[in-house]
This record gives sequence, C-alpha cells and structure tokens, in this order.
Amino acid sequence: MVLEALVKLVAVLAAFLVLPLLVGQTEHKLMAHMQGRLGPMHAGRFHGWAQLIADGVKFAQKEDLVPDAADKPVFKLAPAVALLPYLLVILFIPLGPGLVGADLEAGLFIVVALVGVGVIAVLMAGWSSANKYALVGALRGAAQLMAYELPLVLAAASVAVAAGTLSLPGIVESWNPWWLLWQAPAALVFFTAGLAEIRRPPFDAPIADSELVFGYLTEYAGLRFALLLLAEYVGIVVIAALTTVLFLGGWKGPGPESLGWLWTLLKTGALSMVVIWLRVSWPRLRVDQIQALCWKGLVPIALAQLVLTTTVALAL
Repeated sequence: MVLEALVKLVAVLAAFLVLPLLVGQTEHKLMAHMQGRLGPMHAGRFHGWAQLIADGVKFAQKEDLVPDAADKPVFKLAPAVALLPYLLVILFIPLGPGLVGADLEAGLFIVVALVGVGVIAVLMAGWSSANKYALVGALRGAAQLMAYELPLVLAAASVAVAAGTLSLPGIVESWNPWWLLWQAPAALVFFTAGLAEIRRPPFDAPIADSELVFGYLTEYAGLRFALLLLAEYVGIVVIAALTTVLFLGGWKGPGPESLGWLWTLLKTGALSMVVIWLRVSWPRLRVDQIQALCWKGLVPIALAQLVLTTTVALAL
C-alpha cells in the first residue's frame, strides 16, 4: 500500500515537472512556425530542444530581487500558492483505468475548488509588490477569475449531472460518444472559462504588457518569476486534461484499454495546441469585453445547458 502510494506520488511529480516543459517547448516552436520564424534552434542543438531547460538555468542564476516597500513574506509566498493547487489537481486527473493518484467521490468538486485558488496567488503577488501597475493587474485578475469561476462550475456541473457522479474516473466510465454533441456547449464554456482562469490570451488583461508593464508579475525576477511562468504552463496542462476527462472521454478511444493513457495524453496535447494557437491568432480582449463575454455569453449558455442536461437525465 505504501509502495503504491509512493509510485503514484512520483508519477504525479514527474507529470507536474515534465508535461509543462513539453507544452512550453511546443509553444516556442509552434508559435515560430505560425509566425514564419525559426524559434529556438541552438540550445541542445537539435531544434533547440533544451531551450526551456536553458531558460530555467538562466532564471535560477539571476539575482533574487524584492522591492524595498514590498510585503516581503507575502511577495515570496505567492509563487508557491500559484503552483501548489495545480500539483494537487493533477493527483485527481485519471490517465487511464486505475491510473489516478487519488480517486475520490467528490473529485470534481475538489478539482474545481483548487483551480479557483489561483486568484489568491494573483492578489498576493500584485498587492505585495507595492507597485501600482502590479496592483491594477492583480485587481483585473481577481475580477476576471471570480467572474469566470461561475461558468466553469456550471459547465462542470452539467457533465456531472449527465454522468451521475462527481468522481472523475466515474465520469469517464459513464461517457458516451453522443456527449460530443449533447455536452458540446458545456465543453466550449468550460474550456473558454478555463483559459480565463489561467489568464491565457486573449484573456491576459491582468498582465497586458502594453498597458501595465507586466501586470502582477512586474516586480518578480529570477526563480520566483520562473515559478510563476511554470504555473501558467501547468495551468494549460490542467485545463486541457480536465476538458479531456470531462467532455472528450478521457482514456476512451480505439484499441485496448491498456493504451488508454496514450489517448488521454494525445487529447490533452491537442487541446494544449489549441491554447497556443489562440495566443497567436486572437488579440487581447479589453477588460469590459472579458466581463461581457462571461456574464452575457458564457453564463446563459452554461445555465441553459445545465437545465437541458437535468431535464434529459430526469427523463432517462
């Protein structure tokens, strides 16, 4: 029992450390191809495969600066608060049949709650920096994250009602291909709200380098800045994996169930590429546009989908 727990813990830590680096490297190269340039080519020789590692070494060697007027304990703790929830979320995401760190009956509830913790890290980073640009970015981030939490939860509730369980492996077991049509609006809402939750373009108003220097990240440097960037890439993996598990059947696909882990990774990778594509192709939304999309678009769609799902579930 102890050995099994240790193996699962090591696997989760490996996924936590490796998958975001793969997504980051893919973003470098995919954006380069989309924009007609080479991208990283030298670090590691073969197509710059070691660029993310080189960046990590560079950040680790930089001086650790803390503003004189900053609230130093809060400033230093913010990167850890940004990263830890995503590490815990990965514990609950099933990779295949029986391949999950922790299978709890209320797994979906816990996962959604943990994803929402990101707003605390944003507020901590912005407020403690003693910088007006960082504070404005933090307030933008808080308003955005608190708004998009509602459609995220409503969309997740829709698929939970359809499956009749809050267990993530249980949802995958209950999934049917016709859910691709039946739950498509909820999937779109969940994925869009997830992008806003992790502050990825076009929902990157809390950073908005053309307006706020670098938003709530302005005063960070060195390893702490790298950890906050890592949190963004882990967030991409988490949102893509949750969308895969909830709406795309997780490990289900052609072939034996023993290859289910491969299907989960392929679907997660494909959705991560969509996230990267959106960064390249969509302009940043204004703060008012972000709020309007949430309250006038996503929330009504999510509510309508939840009512439809509940009605169908009761009829069956």
